[in-house]
Amino acid sequence: MARKGLIQREKKRQKLEQKYHLIRRSLKKEISKVQSLNDKWEIYRKLQSPPRNSAPTRLHRRCFSTGRPRANYRDFGLSGHVLREMVHACLLPGTTRSSW
Repeated sequence: MARKGLIQREKKRQKLEQKYHLIRRSLKKEISKVQSLNDKWEIYRKLQSPPRNSAPTRLHRRCFSTGRPRANYRDFGLSGHVLREMVHACLLPGTTRSSW
C-alpha cells in the first residue's frame, strides 16, 4: 500500500492539470499561429507561468486498489500482482490465467 500522502499528491496534480488544461492548450495553439520569434518567446513565458504540477507529464498512473505506482495496466487500472490475484480468484470476467 502506498503512503496516503503520495496518493493525495497525485490527486492534487490531477486537479491542477484539469484546471490549467484549457489555458495550456490555447497557448500552444497561439504558438503555432504566430510567426514572430519574439512573440513566440512571450507565449513560452506565459506557458511557464502556471504551476509545475499542472503539467500533464507530471501525472503518474497508480493502482486503483493499492496505490502502487509501477506495473499498472491501463485496461483495468490495477497493478500486476493485484490483477493476477483477482484473475486467480475469478473476479475479472473475460480474463484467463496463462498456462503453458
